Amino acid sequence: MLRGIFAAQSVLYLGTIYGLSKSWYKQPLTNFTIQDDSREWLQMDKVGHVYTSFQIARHTAALYKKTGISKRQMLVYGAISGIIFQTPIEILDGFSPDYGFSPGDMIGNIAGSALYLGQVALWDEVRIHPKFSFHATRLAKVRPELLGKSLTESWLKDYNGQTYWLSASPQSFFPGSSWPGWLCFSVGYGIHDMVSAEVSTSRKMGYRPYRQFYLSVDIDLTKIKTKSKFVRTIGFLVNSLKIPAPALQFSRHGIDFKPFYF
Repeated sequence: MLRGIFAAQSVLYLGTIYGLSKSWYKQPLTNFTIQDDSREWLQMDKVGHVYTSFQIARHTAALYKKTGISKRQMLVYGAISGIIFQTPIEILDGFSPDYGFSPGDMIGNIAGSALYLGQVALWDEVRIHPKFSFHATRLAKVRPELLGKSLTESWLKDYNGQTYWLSASPQSFFPGSSWPGWLCFSVGYGIHDMVSAEVSTSRKMGYRPYRQFYLSVDIDLTKIKTKSKFVRTIGFLVNSLKIPAPALQFSRHGIDFKPFYF
């Protein structure tokens, strides 16, 4: 089973690299360069690296657990997978004339795997879940070559429509409480009016980029009790996404209530 998982991961990984090469890298690869892009996109892309690395570690560790290997091996393999899966992408960026190798991206990759490894090692479970949500924005039509020409491209490229969350249930930290274990509070981060990676360029184009913070409720689908193995599996997979729910938005424009936000 372990060999089969390694083989399936390899096929999935190669397919992912191929898909990214078609949608992301538009010019032929050249000499390797390093680029400090830590100030771009108001750090939304770095948060995305943390989220992606965490999810890879979480999913692969769950697969490894089924092979019967020790908990320590499961955690190590899962955490390493979160880094290994993304490192070649960073290397490809290094050879791309449009990007360059980003130390900030690598830090995000390591942080995401560490966030998973640390929680399971400390609490023997994941209590704080990084999650993702996306909605289409009008800004993608302003610069479709950068923010995506279609919805399938925009969810990956248009950071204005992305929101990254941290969800946790108070019951996880206070086991004796009557709070439902599946009901979570969720804090989110997003940006708006970024039609370029640089804030200054976006301003020159007539936009005023700013950060957005959110407070909402969420559901931990892994805590819903059911005897169905299929339902538990679906809950585990879908738990990487934040459910649509009412939310409070905090930004330089004040506080805004969103009756249904995703």
